[in-house]
Amino acid sequence: MNRYTNNIETLMHYHAWDRVVRIFHWTNVLCVIGLIGVGLVIFNGKTLGITTDGKILLKTIHVYIGYLFVLNLGWRIIWGFLGNRYARWAAILPFGETYKNSLSLFVEGIKKGNLPNYLGHNPIARLMVTLLFLLLSLQAVTGLMLAGTDLYFPPFGHEIAEWVTGSGEDHSKLADLKPYSKTNVDPDSYKEMRDFRKPFITIHLYVFYMLLIAILLHLIGVVVSELREKCGLVSAMFTGKKVFHKKPVDQMSH
Repeated sequence: MNRYTNNIETLMHYHAWDRVVRIFHWTNVLCVIGLIGVGLVIFNGKTLGITTDGKILLKTIHVYIGYLFVLNLGWRIIWGFLGNRYARWAAILPFGETYKNSLSLFVEGIKKGNLPNYLGHNPIARLMVTLLFLLLSLQAVTGLMLAGTDLYFPPFGHEIAEWVTGSGEDHSKLADLKPYSKTNVDPDSYKEMRDFRKPFITIHLYVFYMLLIAILLHLIGVVVSELREKCGLVSAMFTGKKVFHKKPVDQMSH
């Protein structure tokens, strides 16, 4: 009983993740799950017997979820310059002398069986988070381009529509332009557009596979860290607070 009481007394709570970071994280989780789910149905449309109208509806849903995903990601990128110390890019990106020193300390802790505690991301987690941001950003950019080439949706849809109709300044041809319809579409221009589109599809598809692997590794890393460090890593994304028995090496000095 005394040992238990002493452990409680030595447990220290530290604020790590601000509200913006926590909202971004869970909004991103929901968006990614939604995009993966709808995307897989679209990808297997022929096998599932989905009609053209059904495919257009699914792609429309996919795009609207994508808009929320892009806005959320864009705000997080901006917040990387405005948020608290642990939300900033300086504490995330694996560059600079500070990161090298942190990595050396972490590796030394692994060798000695005495891992240092981090309020923010540890050096290995910083590599994973950077990879995730890179993959998410690639999906956002290619997804927006595909939304324009597939459904003529913003932000590139108007220019794509002008391209496939050859309308230029004459926008009368755009009024009847519908996804997957050849009405008012110039065949040669449409073929050029579809050829232009192919690299974006390829990138979008392969980054999707890479993202699935990265997410799996991220989840494994979270579970392992939670079990080894017992710092409330998962609950911190709800409360913003981590708990430690010893002072984190990256604690903000007062």
